[in-house]
Amino acid sequence: MTRNDLPNGRGEAWVAAQAILLAAIVLTPPNLFGMPRLPDWLRLPGLLLGFTGGAFGLMAIRPLGSNLTAFPRPKDDATLVDSGAYSIVRHPIYSSLLMACTAVSLLRISLPSLVLSLILGFFFEQNARREECGA
Repeated sequence: MTRNDLPNGRGEAWVAAQAILLAAIVLTPPNLFGMPRLPDWLRLPGLLLGFTGGAFGLMAIRPLGSNLTAFPRPKDDATLVDSGAYSIVRHPIYSSLLMACTAVSLLRISLPSLVLSLILGFFFEQNARREECGA
């Protein structure tokens, strides 16, 4: 039996938690718990950050080819990619998702979404540690 045959062997729970956080960032009401709205002028930086995150994400996905997986644990036959966005950042897909979520928060001028984006950043940090140690 390989590690991929085990329950949660590739990080299914991490993927589910990530999906919940991403949905919460998009769906959380901007005035949750009476939190103040962010200033309207933040929409323009949000738009620019969104385009940057999208472009960076494409730069990250493209070189992966058949190595691409939604799971934190790489495929058993995966090869190390260190070109393109991977020559700039160790986890560019996480970086691009974080930029996109921050952009959504700014476009929605939503402080709760921005807080959730910060939590997503900590989540990605832990997920990256898990990936790197092969747990």
